[in-house]
Amino acid sequence: VSSKSIYFGIQLLYFMKILILRFSSIGDIVLTSPVMRCIKQQVENAEVHFCTKKNFKSLIEHNPYIDKYFLLEDKLSDLITKLKEEKYDYIIDLHNNLRTQIIKLSLWNVKSLSFDKINWQKFLYVKFKIKKFMPNVHIVDRYLAPAIKAFGIKNDDKGLDYFIPEKDNIPLDWLPTAFQKGFVAYGIGGQYFTKQLPKERIIEVCERINKPIILLGGKEDSAIAEEIEQFFTPTVSSDRNEKQLLKEMDKNTVIFNACGKFNLNQSASLLKQAALVISHDTGLMHIASAFQQEIYSIWGNTTPELGFYPYQTKFTIYETKDLDCRPCSKIGFHQCPKGHFKCMKDIKFDFYIP
Repeated sequence: VSSKSIYFGIQLLYFMKILILRFSSIGDIVLTSPVMRCIKQQVENAEVHFCTKKNFKSLIEHNPYIDKYFLLEDKLSDLITKLKEEKYDYIIDLHNNLRTQIIKLSLWNVKSLSFDKINWQKFLYVKFKIKKFMPNVHIVDRYLAPAIKAFGIKNDDKGLDYFIPEKDNIPLDWLPTAFQKGFVAYGIGGQYFTKQLPKERIIEVCERINKPIILLGGKEDSAIAEEIEQFFTPTVSSDRNEKQLLKEMDKNTVIFNACGKFNLNQSASLLKQAALVISHDTGLMHIASAFQQEIYSIWGNTTPELGFYPYQTKFTIYETKDLDCRPCSKIGFHQCPKGHFKCMKDIKFDFYIP
């Protein structure tokens, strides 16, 4: 009897308990979703556990490929105590930072694998603009690599997952009348300033869309969204026909500011129902990818070559190419390091959506 047969015979006798670590953030957690699905569907008797921060609970609690989840709340030591009780067979570390290193050291008797953060390749690319060492590999495939090595699974090419609980599905009749027959969703936010178009350029993008537009983002985006909404709102006497006013003002766009008005799952529901999604390099872009939406993806200081472009869906990239200071960071800054912000200010938008 071969050793492989013995291995699979033993495997049938118990659940293989696998812990996946990823503490943040929205986009990265969504991008790890194929790992859970492929392990659960391809590894016989796999019991998949997932560990993340408390504030990202809504991203994983409805995922049918996760059997149990753990949340980092206050003390890492309390979390480690709970994890030790589970007696894991494997740890798949998809964050590979100090916290996950401490967890793996604390569970020293558990086999563990980490994904390659390609730090030196990214350093050469960001610091010296040397791109030739950057692998032409999407981050999803790098997240899958440890599980492929450990269990021999394959990428099933089914894209990303995002599961919305029934209570958070937004019926179209909850929206203003103008939006009930179709709309474009625009995720205007971004974790960093250098990932967001300036307000004036967002308005320019919206003017190219002859459909109702829902602006999506967090509470921190609501003030700018309100200014954009007001720009497209007639301010003269209301006794005249609104459509005629908009035509005279050369403003044919209708805006609904949804920033901060819906939770993340409800925003995801709106992304799922949109005719088209426009987004900066943010978590909402990856959620839209999970629904295989067509995406107009806008990039500032970061670049698609870093491996975070929309995954397995139709998309168009808008960026300022051949800018010698770009990328200036692998994540972003709270202000442009050069002061000119050309990466966002100089993007050419050549589309019109009738």
